Amino acid sequence: MPALLRRCLIYGVAALLALAGSSSRAGDRSDKVTLADALKKPYSDLFELAEQPQYSKAELNAVRGALTRGRELCVKQFKQKASEYEKEIERLQKQLKDQASRITAAERRDLHCRIQNLRALQAQAEMLAKHAIPIAYENRQAKLDLIEQWPVKFKEITAQLETGIYHGRRWGDVEDIGFREIEKDQHKDIKTGQDAIREMKSSGLMPREIENRLIIDYVNRVARTVSSHSDLKVPLKVTVLDSKEINAFALPGGFLFIERGLLEAVDDEAELAGVIGHELSHVVARHGHKLMTKAQIASFLLQAGQIAAVLFTGGATSFGAYALQYGFYGLGFVLDLNLLGVSRDFELQADQLGVQYTWASGYDPSGFIRFFDKMATTKGFVEGAAWFHDHPPFFDRMVEAEREITFLPRKPRAVVQTSEFEEMKRSLAELSANAAEDEKDKPSLKRPALDCPAPPVDAGSGQAIEAICSQGTQARGGW
Repeated sequence: MPALLRRCLIYGVAALLALAGSSSRAGDRSDKVTLADALKKPYSDLFELAEQPQYSKAELNAVRGALTRGRELCVKQFKQKASEYEKEIERLQKQLKDQASRITAAERRDLHCRIQNLRALQAQAEMLAKHAIPIAYENRQAKLDLIEQWPVKFKEITAQLETGIYHGRRWGDVEDIGFREIEKDQHKDIKTGQDAIREMKSSGLMPREIENRLIIDYVNRVARTVSSHSDLKVPLKVTVLDSKEINAFALPGGFLFIERGLLEAVDDEAELAGVIGHELSHVVARHGHKLMTKAQIASFLLQAGQIAAVLFTGGATSFGAYALQYGFYGLGFVLDLNLLGVSRDFELQADQLGVQYTWASGYDPSGFIRFFDKMATTKGFVEGAAWFHDHPPFFDRMVEAEREITFLPRKPRAVVQTSEFEEMKRSLAELSANAAEDEKDKPSLKRPALDCPAPPVDAGSGQAIEAICSQGTQARGGW
């Protein structure tokens, strides 16, 4: 059920809930959706599915335990793989050293390529164990929490609508967007953002900018539409980066970066507007200022420089596995994580404000939830890991975003799609194809030596976490 329609029906549904007895519960029906299947559904579907209690405490606890065991088993599996790759690398390096004077040029090249490929596979296994697998299981846990707790939250929202108390919520004065003040002194953050960008560019760590005028103008139009209906008090500077990473990030002081991968991932203009609204909210609420000190900036730049050195020399780190998918282009991941931090409170604030700004701009405010759904449910582990490392999945985020959408006055002609978006997508497809061809033979962590074949794919992009973990987890219930 679309979120905007829920408000129209919520009172009637609440009345039905009050009358519903245990015999009418979904848990007593033969067509009950299993918890395993429910956890694979998008959040938007779960809101409708979980409006009534459906599963017993025992069922929920059993799945919760299975999730914990599955995560531990899958992480252990890939830690072991990483360790095996490391031992094989050491063996081949010793062989290379011991036989240095006796091997032919062809044999040396073969050893180099085998070591290179093993480094790539080791980095990938480490990324899975440290990032992708935990994030995927956190997402399942968030959905389980939603299934368990949404019936109570749904009743709370209904009561707040009936009493009108929702008008007094934090930042509930949505009719005054643009004339209210979320945080004072936004302008004081401009220099922080400028300094960070200058350091990144001078160190060669910023991905190159897209030069396609149509794409640039389109993104600027959407971003400025959202910013003009927000509480942003500083000039907006939009940059579109030629990076395959699915991400967007805003630096303190009004500097918004949209990466090509995100433009490829969104399916309509409302989704893009929702992401932009979220990122601008970090600037409005001055989250970067609250988290950063000069020492943190210095530490961040040092870390970024170390990552760049590793990538350019073909070494492998846990972060380096992202380069297996993206190549060395996506420092947005590092920027966002370090400059804005991962804070539950800040993400909730940015979600609420972002929904408001999207709504005020005339877009369907459920766009951000739909994009979140897609990244959580239909994307493979690499894409999901990159996005959710910056935007961690926990059920409070979806509940609070849904709550905010329900409280906003309905706009019957809210924009979801535009012809300009579709034109941008056509131009983007050509640009992406050219970029893929251009990047094919460039050195990267995956293939620093141009005369080596690409490494075998151990766990490829686009695979769901269930497929990746299935070999070692089927005995534990398929989680």
